[in-house]
Amino acid sequence: MNEVKSFESWQELLTQQEAMLLFVKTDHCSVCDGLYPQVERLADGYPFPFFYVNVAQVPEMAGQLSLFTAPVVLLFRQGKELTRFARFVPMEQLRKRLDELKEACE
Repeated sequence: MNEVKSFESWQELLTQQEAMLLFVKTDHCSVCDGLYPQVERLADGYPFPFFYVNVAQVPEMAGQLSLFTAPVVLLFRQGKELTRFARFVPMEQLRKRLDELKEACE
C-alpha cells in the first residue's frame, strides 16, 4: 500500500485513479494495527491500487472525509465514495465489495 502524505496528493489521486481503496489509521490504534496487514494482503488480488493514510499525520483528511473513528476502509470509483467500513471491518463483506468494484472496472 502506498501512503497518502497530504490532502492535496489525495485530491490528485481521486482524479487519476478509476478505482481505489483507502485505509485510514491513526497512532496508538491496536485495531488499526491488527486490521492493516489483513487488508494489505488483499491488494494483490485487485487491479486497482490500495492506499493508506495516518490521520494523526494528515488531520485534514479526517475533516474532509468526515471520519470520526479509526480504522476506516473506504472504496472509491471515479472519484466518488462507494463504500465505507468503520472500526470493526468484516473481511468477508469487504472482499465482496472489492469483487463488485473489480467487476465494475472490467
